[in-house]
Amino acid sequence: MRGFAGAGESTRAALLAAPVHWARPSVLETGLEALDGVGPKLADAARRAGIQTVGDVLFRFPHSHRDRQIRPLETLESGETGTVLVTVMGNPPRPFLRGKLTMVGVKVGDETGTVRATWFNQPWISGKLEQGSQIVITGKRSPKGLAVQEWELVARASEDRAGPAEERSGSFVPVHPATEDLPPKKIREWAEQAVRWAPNAIEGLPAALQARRRLTSVGSAIRAAHFPTSPEELEAARRRLGFEELFLHQALLATRKTSHRRARPAPRFGRPGAAVDRWLASLPFAPTDDQRAAFADIDKDLDSGEPMQRLLMGEVGSGKTVVAVYAMLRALEAGFQAALMAPTETLAEQHAITLGRLLAAEAVPFALLTGATPAAIRRQALNQLASGELGLILGTHALIEPTVRFARLGLCVVDEQHRFGVEQRRALDSKGVAGMSPHVLHMTATPIPRTLSLTAYGDLDTTALHELPAGRKPVLTRVVGEDDREVAYDFLRARLREGRQAFVVCPLVEVSEKTPGKAAGEEAERLRRGPLRDFRVGLLHGQMPSAEKGEAMGAFAAGETDVLVATTVIEVGIDVPNATVMLIEGAERFGVSQLHQLRGRVGRGEHPSQCLLFAGEAGEMARRRLRAVEETRDGFELAEVDLELRGEGEILGTRQSGLPRFAVASLPEDGRALVEAREEVLALLRRHGSLADPSLGPLLEAARRRFGAGAADPIPL
Repeated sequence: MRGFAGAGESTRAALLAAPVHWARPSVLETGLEALDGVGPKLADAARRAGIQTVGDVLFRFPHSHRDRQIRPLETLESGETGTVLVTVMGNPPRPFLRGKLTMVGVKVGDETGTVRATWFNQPWISGKLEQGSQIVITGKRSPKGLAVQEWELVARASEDRAGPAEERSGSFVPVHPATEDLPPKKIREWAEQAVRWAPNAIEGLPAALQARRRLTSVGSAIRAAHFPTSPEELEAARRRLGFEELFLHQALLATRKTSHRRARPAPRFGRPGAAVDRWLASLPFAPTDDQRAAFADIDKDLDSGEPMQRLLMGEVGSGKTVVAVYAMLRALEAGFQAALMAPTETLAEQHAITLGRLLAAEAVPFALLTGATPAAIRRQALNQLASGELGLILGTHALIEPTVRFARLGLCVVDEQHRFGVEQRRALDSKGVAGMSPHVLHMTATPIPRTLSLTAYGDLDTTALHELPAGRKPVLTRVVGEDDREVAYDFLRARLREGRQAFVVCPLVEVSEKTPGKAAGEEAERLRRGPLRDFRVGLLHGQMPSAEKGEAMGAFAAGETDVLVATTVIEVGIDVPNATVMLIEGAERFGVSQLHQLRGRVGRGEHPSQCLLFAGEAGEMARRRLRAVEETRDGFELAEVDLELRGEGEILGTRQSGLPRFAVASLPEDGRALVEAREEVLALLRRHGSLADPSLGPLLEAARRRFGAGAADPIPL
């Protein structure tokens, strides 16, 4: 018989004689003060860093390990990178500028020699380099000195020093995420004490799964993640802990999805009827294959008896609104009401225009409800909703106000759903038929990579629209340097003289000393007086009163203005087929997906369209983003690039509070492990019916401890 998750053979006698350990998870909740060397000042610094218990220390894994022996300074040749233990020999240095770099330099040395160590763009370090302090530096040697890549304070001048032998004793010294008041060395000292409690961590992986995948215990993996004996042991621990994180998070999402659907039933709409068939036949275009597949997904959801929770993904122009109208007509045909909620008045108003066009043949009445809706129209709409006379309503957050009551709300469409908070979505959900949950179709114009959709939206069913409707023109995109600005304006003026229109997008509403970049209002005035003085220039930004925004948008849509200078308020919801040129100022300030979404505002008509990206001084990552947008037209492919460059927390344009913060796993690098973890969870659900089955051990308890007690609550709208 083999030892668990090991390669060696174990005899029956050895197994029977082996000590039995019962994990006590409560031990990990012991306060940090139980560790030696934790005084009030350090405890306060630790709390600010998110460390309050022994368990917090154990799950604050090192971001790297110094896997090289400490070397004498004199053995580092020019051009070679190495790690040295040195003493600060000069006075605390002052930062100085060289070109655009902030530099801090100080003389350091060991028993074999001295060198000038230099830090780049870290001016705060100057206050840490006290003469006589002992530091470990990893850096590259050159004739000019040592360019510091990583460093750690070992002992201040007034403290006992760690001798070279102590630092050389291990090849794999962990470097933990630290703060200005909590150095890595101190966290390492706490981890050295805390690892003896690691066996008390809950085993979140079921025993059969652990054995089949040949994974070591969680306690052993935690110890190895902090203090490995080899690179191979470190990588094995990282893989094991990362897989467990992904598995536990997927388990929570699956449980949340199941519990929500079992909590309350949803109305059954039956199969599509004559009204929906007539509407489809009246469309002036044939739905794409992707749209027809989305219709089929929705039909299945709406007749399941369980509340639909489906995320419809598709870049700008892929036809999401047609799918949304299909779903809402299904509700109306079945005798229920439908609501579409958008995050901004601009987008809600644009939806009203689009729905008016799409529903003209069926003459379906609907109302628009926003903060700018006149009181008399608002009262009429509210009365008709409450009586059931009005079946379809569009609006912003105004739809979730207590005064808005529905007679038979059966379906909600939430556009750009990531812009709504949990409580806002729950408020709309509560307006459904008594004892039932409404069906919900979430929509986003941001194509989401699979790895992100499985973590951020793993509790939703997903449908993606990849195809663009027939007739959509590809948008030629070019990154333009400042030297070519006049050429770009010549091109823009030529298109305007042909009768076309254009957008100019600015990153700011107003000029700011703290945030450099062009402001929309100032740029509109400059263009009116200068390069575009022969044309009509309009202005649109989010801080304008609702009436002014509506006028600006209406004038541009009607062709009464030639150029609309705007902020990203036009990112969604503006549909002007005659607009064929977009000029984006400060393009380096935007993410890949946002740039792609912005340029989707042009190319919506019959004429060729162009997007010109003006970029200021940009770093390498910004240049990579701009190159990707210039070379790639597929929104889903660009979303993968965005995820790779910016990380899962920024892909939607802002860090989402609902996204998991993994301690070990990293996306998209661990995308394959994520898919495998999801498959394992789904297999367990099929086999056991519930992840709470006793045979699966403390799976859900481990998941809740890892990601929060409320993480498995039923998903809100």
